Amino acid sequence: MRALLREFSRFLGDRSGNIAVIFCLSLVPMVSAAGGALDYIRATAIRSKLQAAADAASVGSVAKKSPAFIAAGNMSSDGAIASGVTDATNLFNANMSGVTGYTLKGLTVTVNKVSGVLTSKVDFSAEVPMMFLGVAGLSKMTVTGASTGTATMPQYVDFYLLLDNSPSMGVGATTADVAKMVANTKDACAFACHDLKDSSNYYNLAKSLGVTTRIDVLRSATQQLMDTAANMQTYSNQFRMAIYDFGASASTTGLRNLFSLSSSLTSAKSAAGNIDLMTVNGQNENKDQHTQYTNIFPAMNSAISSPGTGTSSAPLKYLFFVSDGVADEDNSGCLKPVTSGSRCQSPIDPALCTTIKNRGIKIAVLYTTYLDLPTNNWYNKWIAPFNAGPYGPSPNSEIAQNMQSCASPGLYFEVSMTQGISDAMNALFKKAVADARISG
Repeated sequence: MRALLREFSRFLGDRSGNIAVIFCLSLVPMVSAAGGALDYIRATAIRSKLQAAADAASVGSVAKKSPAFIAAGNMSSDGAIASGVTDATNLFNANMSGVTGYTLKGLTVTVNKVSGVLTSKVDFSAEVPMMFLGVAGLSKMTVTGASTGTATMPQYVDFYLLLDNSPSMGVGATTADVAKMVANTKDACAFACHDLKDSSNYYNLAKSLGVTTRIDVLRSATQQLMDTAANMQTYSNQFRMAIYDFGASASTTGLRNLFSLSSSLTSAKSAAGNIDLMTVNGQNENKDQHTQYTNIFPAMNSAISSPGTGTSSAPLKYLFFVSDGVADEDNSGCLKPVTSGSRCQSPIDPALCTTIKNRGIKIAVLYTTYLDLPTNNWYNKWIAPFNAGPYGPSPNSEIAQNMQSCASPGLYFEVSMTQGISDAMNALFKKAVADARISG
Protein backbone atom coordinates (compact mmCIF):
# COMPACT_ATOMS: atom_id res chain seq x y z
CA MET A 1 0.00 0.00 0.00
CA ARG A 2 2.84 2.36 0.84
CA ALA A 3 4.48 1.57 -2.48
CA LEU A 4 1.25 2.41 -4.28
CA LEU A 5 1.07 5.78 -2.50
CA ARG A 6 4.67 6.54 -3.40
CA GLU A 7 3.95 5.78 -7.05
CA PHE A 8 0.83 7.89 -6.89
CA SER A 9 2.78 10.87 -5.47
CA ARG A 10 5.44 10.49 -8.14
CA PHE A 11 2.80 10.54 -10.88
CA LEU A 12 1.23 13.66 -9.41
CA GLY A 13 4.58 15.44 -9.37
CA ASP A 14 5.47 14.55 -12.91
CA ARG A 15 4.55 17.32 -15.40
CA SER A 16 5.35 15.34 -18.50
CA GLY A 17 2.44 14.95 -20.88
CA ASN A 18 3.17 11.35 -21.59
CA ILE A 19 3.32 10.55 -17.90
CA ALA A 20 -0.07 12.18 -17.36
CA VAL A 21 -1.63 10.05 -20.04
CA ILE A 22 -0.02 6.89 -18.68
CA PHE A 23 -1.12 7.81 -15.17
CA CYS A 24 -4.72 8.23 -16.24
CA LEU A 25 -4.68 4.92 -18.04
CA SER A 26 -3.10 3.14 -15.07
CA LEU A 27 -5.22 4.70 -12.33
CA VAL A 28 -8.27 2.47 -12.74
CA PRO A 29 -6.48 -0.93 -12.55
CA MET A 30 -4.24 0.32 -9.72
CA VAL A 31 -7.18 1.46 -7.63
CA SER A 32 -9.03 -1.78 -8.43
CA ALA A 33 -6.02 -3.83 -7.35
CA ALA A 34 -5.68 -1.91 -4.08
CA GLY A 35 -9.41 -2.16 -3.40
CA GLY A 36 -9.39 -5.84 -4.24
CA ALA A 37 -6.69 -6.41 -1.65
CA LEU A 38 -8.80 -4.67 0.96
CA ASP A 39 -11.84 -6.77 -0.01
CA TYR A 40 -9.79 -9.96 0.25
CA ILE A 41 -8.38 -9.01 3.67
CA ARG A 42 -11.87 -8.30 4.98
CA ALA A 43 -13.24 -11.59 3.60
CA THR A 44 -10.35 -13.50 5.16
CA ALA A 45 -10.97 -11.87 8.53
CA ILE A 46 -14.65 -12.82 8.43
CA ARG A 47 -13.81 -16.39 7.43
CA SER A 48 -11.42 -16.63 10.40
CA LYS A 49 -14.24 -15.64 12.73
CA LEU A 50 -16.58 -18.15 11.13
CA GLN A 51 -13.93 -20.87 11.41
CA ALA A 52 -13.33 -20.07 15.09
CA ALA A 53 -17.07 -20.32 15.71
CA ALA A 54 -17.19 -23.67 13.92
CA ASP A 55 -14.24 -24.95 15.99
CA ALA A 56 -15.92 -23.86 19.22
CA ALA A 57 -19.15 -25.55 18.14
CA SER A 58 -17.59 -28.88 17.13
CA VAL A 59 -15.42 -29.17 20.21
CA GLY A 60 -17.95 -27.77 22.67
CA SER A 61 -20.75 -30.02 21.51
CA VAL A 62 -18.79 -33.18 22.45
CA ALA A 63 -17.40 -31.86 25.75
CA LYS A 64 -17.81 -34.01 28.85
CA LYS A 65 -20.81 -32.09 30.19
CA SER A 66 -22.43 -31.42 26.81
CA PRO A 67 -25.97 -32.61 25.99
CA ALA A 68 -24.56 -34.91 23.29
CA PHE A 69 -22.06 -36.52 25.66
CA ILE A 70 -24.76 -37.15 28.25
CA ALA A 71 -27.20 -38.48 25.65
CA ALA A 72 -24.57 -40.75 24.09
CA GLY A 73 -23.91 -42.33 27.48
CA ASN A 74 -27.51 -43.50 27.63
CA MET A 75 -27.59 -44.85 24.08
CA SER A 76 -27.46 -48.62 23.77
CA SER A 77 -26.46 -48.42 20.09
CA ASP A 78 -24.79 -46.10 17.61
CA GLY A 79 -26.62 -43.25 15.90
CA ALA A 80 -27.22 -39.53 15.42
CA ILE A 81 -27.75 -37.26 18.41
CA ALA A 82 -30.28 -34.48 17.81
CA SER A 83 -29.49 -32.65 21.05
CA GLY A 84 -25.88 -32.42 19.94
CA VAL A 85 -26.88 -30.79 16.65
CA THR A 86 -28.96 -28.20 18.49
CA ASP A 87 -26.15 -27.52 20.95
CA ALA A 88 -23.49 -27.14 18.23
CA THR A 89 -25.74 -24.79 16.25
CA ASN A 90 -26.37 -22.65 19.30
CA LEU A 91 -22.65 -22.52 20.08
CA PHE A 92 -21.86 -21.44 16.52
CA ASN A 93 -24.49 -18.71 16.52
CA ALA A 94 -23.45 -17.46 19.95
CA ASN A 95 -19.84 -17.08 18.82
CA MET A 96 -20.91 -15.13 15.71
CA SER A 97 -23.28 -12.86 17.60
CA GLY A 98 -22.57 -9.21 16.76
CA VAL A 99 -20.34 -10.04 13.79
CA THR A 100 -21.52 -8.29 10.60
CA GLY A 101 -20.38 -8.01 7.01
CA TYR A 102 -21.42 -11.45 5.80
CA THR A 103 -24.48 -13.51 4.89
CA LEU A 104 -24.56 -17.08 6.18
CA LYS A 105 -25.68 -19.28 3.28
CA GLY A 106 -25.28 -22.69 4.84
CA LEU A 107 -24.62 -24.34 8.20
CA THR A 108 -24.60 -28.13 8.37
CA VAL A 109 -24.08 -29.89 11.69
CA THR A 110 -23.91 -33.63 12.36
CA VAL A 111 -23.30 -35.29 15.72
CA ASN A 112 -23.01 -39.07 15.83
CA LYS A 113 -21.91 -41.83 18.15
CA VAL A 114 -20.09 -44.68 16.41
CA SER A 115 -18.23 -47.49 18.18
CA GLY A 116 -17.73 -45.56 21.37
CA VAL A 117 -16.54 -42.37 19.67
CA LEU A 118 -18.63 -39.20 19.65
CA THR A 119 -18.04 -37.03 16.55
CA SER A 120 -19.34 -33.54 15.80
CA LYS A 121 -18.85 -32.06 12.31
CA VAL A 122 -19.69 -28.45 11.46
CA ASP A 123 -19.63 -27.14 7.86
CA PHE A 124 -20.38 -23.55 6.90
CA SER A 125 -20.55 -21.33 3.84
CA ALA A 126 -21.06 -17.58 3.73
CA GLU A 127 -21.05 -14.69 1.25
CA VAL A 128 -19.01 -11.54 1.90
CA PRO A 129 -20.00 -8.50 -0.27
CA MET A 130 -17.17 -6.92 -2.29
CA MET A 131 -16.86 -3.15 -2.33
CA PHE A 132 -14.03 -2.50 -4.78
CA LEU A 133 -14.08 -5.71 -6.79
CA GLY A 134 -17.67 -4.94 -7.69
CA VAL A 135 -16.23 -2.57 -10.29
CA ALA A 136 -14.67 -5.61 -11.93
CA GLY A 137 -17.96 -7.50 -11.79
CA LEU A 138 -17.26 -9.49 -8.62
CA SER A 139 -19.98 -8.40 -6.21
CA LYS A 140 -19.42 -11.05 -3.52
CA MET A 141 -16.97 -13.69 -2.36
CA THR A 142 -17.96 -17.10 -0.96
CA VAL A 143 -16.02 -18.42 2.02
CA THR A 144 -16.31 -21.96 3.39
CA GLY A 145 -14.91 -24.03 6.20
CA ALA A 146 -15.35 -27.13 8.32
CA SER A 147 -14.43 -28.37 11.77
CA THR A 148 -14.58 -31.77 13.44
CA GLY A 149 -14.50 -32.55 17.14
CA THR A 150 -14.26 -36.03 18.64
CA ALA A 151 -14.47 -37.52 22.11
CA THR A 152 -13.97 -41.09 23.26
CA MET A 153 -16.88 -42.25 25.35
CA PRO A 154 -16.22 -43.66 28.83
CA GLN A 155 -16.59 -47.39 29.11
CA TYR A 156 -19.20 -48.94 31.35
CA VAL A 157 -17.58 -51.55 33.59
CA ASP A 158 -18.86 -54.13 36.05
CA PHE A 159 -16.33 -54.89 38.80
CA TYR A 160 -16.57 -58.14 40.74
CA LEU A 161 -14.45 -57.95 43.89
CA LEU A 162 -13.20 -61.32 45.14
CA LEU A 163 -11.63 -60.74 48.55
CA ASP A 164 -9.64 -63.29 50.50
CA ASN A 165 -10.92 -63.36 54.11
CA SER A 166 -9.35 -66.69 55.04
CA PRO A 167 -7.53 -66.97 58.40
CA SER A 168 -4.20 -66.04 56.81
CA MET A 169 -5.61 -62.51 56.31
CA GLY A 170 -5.65 -62.24 60.10
CA VAL A 171 -1.92 -61.58 60.13
CA GLY A 172 -0.74 -58.17 61.32
CA ALA A 173 -0.91 -55.45 58.72
CA THR A 174 2.58 -54.10 59.48
CA THR A 175 5.83 -55.50 60.85
CA ALA A 176 5.05 -53.74 64.14
CA ASP A 177 1.64 -55.43 64.29
CA VAL A 178 3.19 -58.83 63.59
CA ALA A 179 5.84 -58.27 66.27
CA LYS A 180 3.20 -57.30 68.84
CA MET A 181 1.17 -60.46 68.15
CA VAL A 182 4.26 -62.70 68.33
CA ALA A 183 5.30 -61.09 71.63
CA ASN A 184 1.87 -61.54 73.21
CA THR A 185 1.04 -65.12 72.22
CA LYS A 186 2.37 -68.21 73.98
CA ASP A 187 3.18 -69.90 70.68
CA ALA A 188 4.58 -66.73 69.05
CA CYS A 189 1.72 -66.72 66.54
CA ALA A 190 1.36 -63.79 64.13
CA PHE A 191 -2.19 -64.72 63.11
CA ALA A 192 -5.32 -63.37 64.79
CA CYS A 193 -7.33 -66.57 64.42
CA HIS A 194 -11.06 -66.07 64.94
CA ASP A 195 -11.84 -69.23 66.95
CA LEU A 196 -15.44 -69.21 68.19
CA LYS A 197 -14.71 -71.93 70.75
CA ASP A 198 -12.18 -69.77 72.54
CA SER A 199 -13.30 -66.43 74.00
CA SER A 200 -9.63 -65.57 74.43
CA ASN A 201 -8.93 -66.23 70.78
CA TYR A 202 -6.21 -64.32 68.99
CA TYR A 203 -8.75 -62.33 67.00
CA ASN A 204 -10.05 -60.77 70.21
CA LEU A 205 -6.52 -60.46 71.52
CA ALA A 206 -5.49 -58.46 68.45
CA LYS A 207 -8.35 -56.07 69.01
CA SER A 208 -7.51 -55.62 72.68
CA LEU A 209 -3.87 -54.96 71.80
CA GLY A 210 -4.84 -52.45 69.14
CA VAL A 211 -3.26 -54.60 66.42
CA THR A 212 -4.43 -53.87 62.91
CA THR A 213 -4.74 -56.98 60.77
CA ARG A 214 -4.81 -57.27 57.03
CA ILE A 215 -8.54 -57.97 57.02
CA ASP A 216 -9.06 -54.67 58.86
CA VAL A 217 -7.08 -52.83 56.22
CA LEU A 218 -8.82 -54.67 53.39
CA ARG A 219 -12.22 -53.69 54.80
CA SER A 220 -11.26 -50.02 54.97
CA ALA A 221 -9.54 -50.12 51.58
CA THR A 222 -12.61 -51.60 49.90
CA GLN A 223 -14.79 -48.87 51.35
CA GLN A 224 -12.37 -46.19 50.13
CA LEU A 225 -12.34 -47.84 46.72
CA MET A 226 -16.04 -47.05 46.36
CA ASP A 227 -15.28 -43.36 46.90
CA THR A 228 -12.57 -43.52 44.26
CA ALA A 229 -14.96 -45.16 41.81
CA ALA A 230 -17.63 -42.54 42.50
CA ASN A 231 -15.17 -39.72 41.87
CA MET A 232 -13.84 -41.24 38.65
CA GLN A 233 -17.07 -42.12 36.89
CA THR A 234 -18.54 -39.80 34.28
CA TYR A 235 -22.07 -41.18 34.54
CA SER A 236 -23.82 -42.09 37.77
CA ASN A 237 -24.19 -45.70 36.64
CA GLN A 238 -20.90 -46.11 34.78
CA PHE A 239 -19.36 -48.48 37.34
CA ARG A 240 -21.21 -51.30 39.03
CA MET A 241 -19.79 -53.27 41.95
CA ALA A 242 -20.28 -56.72 43.42
CA ILE A 243 -18.42 -57.98 46.49
CA TYR A 244 -17.59 -61.62 47.28
CA ASP A 245 -15.39 -63.35 49.86
CA PHE A 246 -14.35 -66.91 50.72
CA GLY A 247 -17.12 -67.60 53.21
CA ALA A 248 -18.27 -66.60 56.68
CA SER A 249 -16.87 -69.65 58.44
CA ALA A 250 -14.61 -72.61 57.93
CA SER A 251 -17.63 -74.90 57.88
CA THR A 252 -19.18 -72.97 54.98
CA THR A 253 -16.02 -72.19 53.03
CA GLY A 254 -16.87 -71.22 49.47
CA LEU A 255 -17.86 -68.23 47.41
CA ARG A 256 -20.08 -65.88 49.42
CA ASN A 257 -21.95 -62.92 47.95
CA LEU A 258 -21.65 -59.93 50.28
CA PHE A 259 -23.13 -57.45 47.82
CA SER A 260 -24.89 -58.13 44.55
CA LEU A 261 -23.93 -56.23 41.41
CA SER A 262 -25.24 -52.66 41.65
CA SER A 263 -24.45 -49.13 40.50
CA SER A 264 -25.14 -47.83 44.01
CA LEU A 265 -21.59 -47.25 45.16
CA THR A 266 -22.88 -45.83 48.43
CA SER A 267 -24.60 -49.13 49.19
CA ALA A 268 -21.50 -51.03 48.11
CA LYS A 269 -19.42 -48.98 50.53
CA SER A 270 -21.82 -49.78 53.34
CA ALA A 271 -21.75 -53.49 52.50
CA ALA A 272 -17.94 -53.45 52.46
CA GLY A 273 -18.10 -52.61 56.15
CA ASN A 274 -19.18 -56.22 56.75
CA ILE A 275 -15.94 -57.69 55.41
CA ASP A 276 -14.39 -59.69 58.24
CA LEU A 277 -12.12 -62.60 58.98
CA MET A 278 -13.51 -66.08 58.44
CA THR A 279 -14.40 -67.76 61.74
CA VAL A 280 -13.30 -71.23 62.79
CA ASN A 281 -15.07 -73.47 65.29
CA GLY A 282 -12.08 -75.00 67.02
CA GLN A 283 -8.67 -76.04 65.85
CA ASN A 284 -8.49 -78.13 62.67
CA GLU A 285 -12.10 -77.49 61.66
CA ASN A 286 -12.50 -78.57 58.06
CA LYS A 287 -8.87 -79.77 58.37
CA ASP A 288 -7.84 -76.10 58.29
CA GLN A 289 -8.62 -76.04 54.56
CA HIS A 290 -10.00 -72.52 54.28
CA THR A 291 -8.70 -71.25 50.94
CA GLN A 292 -10.46 -73.39 48.35
CA TYR A 293 -9.52 -71.79 45.06
CA THR A 294 -10.56 -74.82 43.00
CA ASN A 295 -14.15 -74.39 44.25
CA ILE A 296 -14.28 -70.60 44.50
CA PHE A 297 -12.99 -69.69 41.04
CA PRO A 298 -15.43 -71.86 39.05
CA ALA A 299 -18.25 -70.43 41.20
CA MET A 300 -16.96 -66.91 40.53
CA ASN A 301 -16.81 -67.66 36.83
CA SER A 302 -20.47 -68.69 36.90
CA ALA A 303 -21.42 -65.53 38.81
CA ILE A 304 -19.99 -63.22 36.12
CA SER A 305 -22.18 -62.80 33.06
CA SER A 306 -20.71 -62.49 29.59
CA PRO A 307 -18.78 -59.26 28.96
CA GLY A 308 -20.04 -56.68 26.51
CA THR A 309 -18.49 -53.88 24.49
CA GLY A 310 -18.54 -51.26 27.24
CA THR A 311 -21.96 -49.69 26.65
CA SER A 312 -24.55 -49.09 29.35
CA SER A 313 -26.49 -52.16 28.20
CA ALA A 314 -23.40 -54.32 27.68
CA PRO A 315 -20.68 -53.42 30.21
CA LEU A 316 -17.14 -54.74 30.23
CA LYS A 317 -16.41 -57.23 33.01
CA TYR A 318 -13.46 -57.11 35.42
CA LEU A 319 -12.66 -59.47 38.27
CA PHE A 320 -10.78 -57.65 41.05
CA PHE A 321 -8.97 -60.33 43.05
CA VAL A 322 -7.21 -59.65 46.38
CA SER A 323 -5.39 -62.50 48.12
CA ASP A 324 -2.09 -63.80 49.51
CA GLY A 325 -2.12 -66.42 46.77
CA VAL A 326 -1.78 -69.71 48.69
CA ALA A 327 -4.39 -72.44 48.37
CA ASP A 328 -5.34 -74.60 51.34
CA GLU A 329 -7.88 -77.14 50.16
CA ASP A 330 -8.75 -80.72 49.45
CA ASN A 331 -7.23 -81.19 46.01
CA SER A 332 -5.66 -84.40 44.75
CA GLY A 333 -4.43 -82.47 41.71
CA CYS A 334 -2.31 -80.17 43.88
CA LEU A 335 0.56 -78.33 42.23
CA LYS A 336 2.75 -79.28 45.20
CA PRO A 337 3.09 -82.42 47.36
CA VAL A 338 0.03 -82.83 49.56
CA THR A 339 0.62 -82.43 53.30
CA SER A 340 -1.59 -85.24 54.53
CA GLY A 341 -4.33 -87.16 52.80
CA SER A 342 -5.30 -84.82 49.97
CA ARG A 343 -4.75 -81.54 51.81
CA CYS A 344 -3.17 -79.20 49.28
CA GLN A 345 -1.15 -76.12 50.16
CA SER A 346 0.31 -74.57 47.04
CA PRO A 347 0.48 -71.39 44.98
CA ILE A 348 -2.74 -70.61 43.15
CA ASP A 349 -3.15 -72.52 39.92
CA PRO A 350 -3.14 -69.91 37.08
CA ALA A 351 -5.31 -72.24 35.00
CA LEU A 352 -8.25 -71.26 37.22
CA CYS A 353 -7.82 -67.67 36.06
CA THR A 354 -7.22 -68.63 32.44
CA THR A 355 -10.70 -70.14 32.25
CA ILE A 356 -12.19 -66.79 33.23
CA LYS A 357 -9.90 -64.69 31.02
CA ASN A 358 -10.72 -66.86 28.02
CA ARG A 359 -14.29 -65.51 28.24
CA GLY A 360 -13.01 -61.96 27.68
CA ILE A 361 -13.16 -61.04 31.36
CA LYS A 362 -10.15 -59.06 32.61
CA ILE A 363 -8.61 -59.99 35.96
CA ALA A 364 -6.91 -57.38 38.14
CA VAL A 365 -4.82 -58.97 40.88
CA LEU A 366 -3.64 -57.41 44.12
CA TYR A 367 -1.19 -59.81 45.75
CA THR A 368 -0.82 -59.23 49.48
CA THR A 369 2.62 -60.75 49.90
CA TYR A 370 2.56 -64.05 51.78
CA LEU A 371 4.67 -63.36 54.83
CA ASP A 372 7.69 -65.32 55.87
CA LEU A 373 7.03 -66.95 59.26
CA PRO A 374 10.38 -68.46 60.33
CA THR A 375 9.09 -69.29 63.84
CA ASN A 376 6.35 -71.50 62.39
CA ASN A 377 7.47 -75.08 61.73
CA TRP A 378 4.50 -75.81 59.44
CA TYR A 379 5.34 -72.79 57.29
CA ASN A 380 8.99 -73.81 57.07
CA LYS A 381 8.11 -77.34 55.96
CA TRP A 382 5.23 -76.78 53.54
CA ILE A 383 5.11 -73.14 52.42
CA ALA A 384 8.70 -71.92 52.47
CA PRO A 385 9.86 -74.26 49.67
CA PHE A 386 7.74 -72.39 47.12
CA ASN A 387 7.92 -68.99 48.79
CA ALA A 388 11.38 -68.25 50.10
CA GLY A 389 12.78 -70.38 52.88
CA PRO A 390 13.80 -69.24 56.34
CA TYR A 391 15.27 -65.89 55.29
CA GLY A 392 12.28 -64.05 53.90
CA PRO A 393 10.13 -64.01 50.73
CA SER A 394 12.07 -64.50 47.54
CA PRO A 395 11.82 -62.10 44.59
CA ASN A 396 11.19 -65.25 42.54
CA SER A 397 8.51 -66.63 44.84
CA GLU A 398 6.26 -69.06 43.00
CA ILE A 399 3.31 -67.51 44.79
CA ALA A 400 4.04 -64.10 43.28
CA GLN A 401 4.74 -65.62 39.87
CA ASN A 402 1.44 -67.50 39.81
CA MET A 403 -0.53 -64.52 41.04
CA GLN A 404 0.97 -62.41 38.25
CA SER A 405 0.11 -65.15 35.74
CA CYS A 406 -3.44 -65.00 37.03
CA ALA A 407 -3.69 -61.29 36.19
CA SER A 408 -4.43 -59.81 32.79
CA PRO A 409 -1.44 -57.95 31.29
CA GLY A 410 -0.69 -54.72 33.16
CA LEU A 411 -3.22 -55.43 35.92
CA TYR A 412 -1.00 -56.92 38.63
CA PHE A 413 0.08 -55.22 41.81
CA GLU A 414 1.96 -56.61 44.81
CA VAL A 415 1.73 -54.93 48.17
CA SER A 416 4.23 -55.67 50.91
CA MET A 417 3.75 -55.13 54.62
CA THR A 418 5.28 -51.68 54.46
CA GLN A 419 2.88 -50.55 51.73
CA GLY A 420 -0.71 -49.41 52.02
CA ILE A 421 -3.35 -51.83 50.76
CA SER A 422 -5.75 -48.93 50.26
CA ASP A 423 -3.31 -47.03 48.02
CA ALA A 424 -2.57 -50.22 46.12
CA MET A 425 -6.25 -51.00 45.56
CA ASN A 426 -6.93 -47.48 44.30
CA ALA A 427 -3.88 -47.59 42.02
CA LEU A 428 -4.94 -50.95 40.59
CA PHE A 429 -8.51 -49.75 40.10
CA LYS A 430 -7.29 -46.71 38.17
CA LYS A 431 -5.13 -48.96 36.00
CA ALA A 432 -8.15 -51.16 35.33
CA VAL A 433 -10.28 -48.15 34.33
CA ALA A 434 -7.52 -46.92 32.02
CA ASP A 435 -7.21 -50.41 30.54
CA ALA A 436 -10.98 -50.51 29.98
CA ARG A 437 -10.83 -47.21 28.13
CA ILE A 438 -8.13 -48.55 25.80
CA SER A 439 -9.57 -52.05 25.41
CA GLY A 440 -13.10 -50.79 24.87
